[in-house]
Amino acid sequence: MSLNKKRELRELAKVVCRDLRKNSTKAEQMLWKFLRNRNLDGRKFLRQHPLFYDLNGKESFFIADFYCHEEKLIIELDGEYHKYRLAEDNLRSDIIKYFGIRIIRFKNEKVIDDLTNVIKEIKNNFMVNSSPRPFS
Repeated sequence: MSLNKKRELRELAKVVCRDLRKNSTKAEQMLWKFLRNRNLDGRKFLRQHPLFYDLNGKESFFIADFYCHEEKLIIELDGEYHKYRLAEDNLRSDIIKYFGIRIIRFKNEKVIDDLTNVIKEIKNNFMVNSSPRPFS
């Protein structure tokens, strides 16, 4: 892919991510309050973050609901939309796992109805030997 096309792809990703952040679901808003500003055990999470990949010479991207680079962990929240995208979600998960990134998924209802246990499950998915980085 040419440098110019890569630049266009990155600009497109930026626009899509901004739009998704502006139109967050209730579940995303609730979880973000616990993840933002290193609130969860000092881990830095990014919201609606693009992850670029090249598959068979075609560069594209996924947008992770929440991504922690330190943990190489993606948190995906699944609403009604995901019921109809199971094959696409599975392919996406396989590609992401290939890059050594772990994924945990929660249904929107679970976040809304049982946020305490969602937070516990996220913490349980932190790598055992890692420790949060000190603030710079």
